[in-house]
Amino acid sequence: MQTGLKITAFAAALAATFGAAYGVGRGLDPVVEDGAPVSAHDEQHTPAPPVPHGDDGDGGHETAPAGGLQISDSGYTLDLGTPTVEAGRRADLRFTVRDDSGRAVTEYQREHDKELHLIVASRDLLTYRHLHPTRAADGTWSTPVDLPRAGGYRVLADFTPAAKGAEGLTLGADLAASGPSRPQRLPEPRDTARVGGYEVRLDGGLRPGRRTGLNLTVSRDGKPVTDLQPYLGAYGHLVALRSGDLAYLHVHPNGEPGDGGTEPGPAVSFTATAPSAGSYRLFLDFKHDGVVRTAAFTVRAGAQPGVEAGTPAPDAPDSGTGGRGGDGHGH
Repeated sequence: MQTGLKITAFAAALAATFGAAYGVGRGLDPVVEDGAPVSAHDEQHTPAPPVPHGDDGDGGHETAPAGGLQISDSGYTLDLGTPTVEAGRRADLRFTVRDDSGRAVTEYQREHDKELHLIVASRDLLTYRHLHPTRAADGTWSTPVDLPRAGGYRVLADFTPAAKGAEGLTLGADLAASGPSRPQRLPEPRDTARVGGYEVRLDGGLRPGRRTGLNLTVSRDGKPVTDLQPYLGAYGHLVALRSGDLAYLHVHPNGEPGDGGTEPGPAVSFTATAPSAGSYRLFLDFKHDGVVRTAAFTVRAGAQPGVEAGTPAPDAPDSGTGGRGGDGHGH
């Protein structure tokens, strides 16, 4: 998947938005387990060259485009046909991608075994869905969704039109889940997350304008998991969203299954560039025993010097089960 990221979250979520250092704290993050397990769909990524932990690759700054901030780009528009759903009730989310003449797009390049990848995330970044909708012949996309909490959400569509010369796009639109709403604070940065009996440790962080390494290590019952299964062409898939505007970052996996050098765990590594200082939420999808699970982390890029990033905080409430159990995935 081309991993490139209006209700504002809350000021506390952006408390550390300047400076040059970055931080990942310590402790245990809230579990993100609010969707359906995914069956095996081995999808393909184009890996980026490995970047050692903490290294910026070329020693210089680079511009890191953030996706999902616009509903229209390069002559294409995301037309969300279901702008409102009811919290806690299963609904069909429908949308269409239209070209500059208003016609529905019906041909796409297949990337990572799918024509389009869909992310749905709450504005407070505590609910997350990675979905693979189906397309009707008339170009209408649809997917079932069950959002556990009322409030504002962002829908992010990642795709590449089949038109000659078209480039990959990430378009975003606002979605509202009706019902009494009480936004939660962004969880504090911590370097360990637990999900479904697994523990994932994060080493590394984000630096504004610099490529940095993110290494994640998966274990279960205190033992390293050394037989991860391919998911989206790698042994893990990472989505990064910026708190506040939910900008969608482009994250590269380092290595791929079958390349002769990448092991199936316990470590999975990525390269990412933060477009700015601020707080980010990272969602790691990994597959083991035929089920895809999601571990979530908060990371601060450009954290203010002297601010303790790892102060423990109470766990946020679980995002819900989506009525089917699992970890925020769908087909």
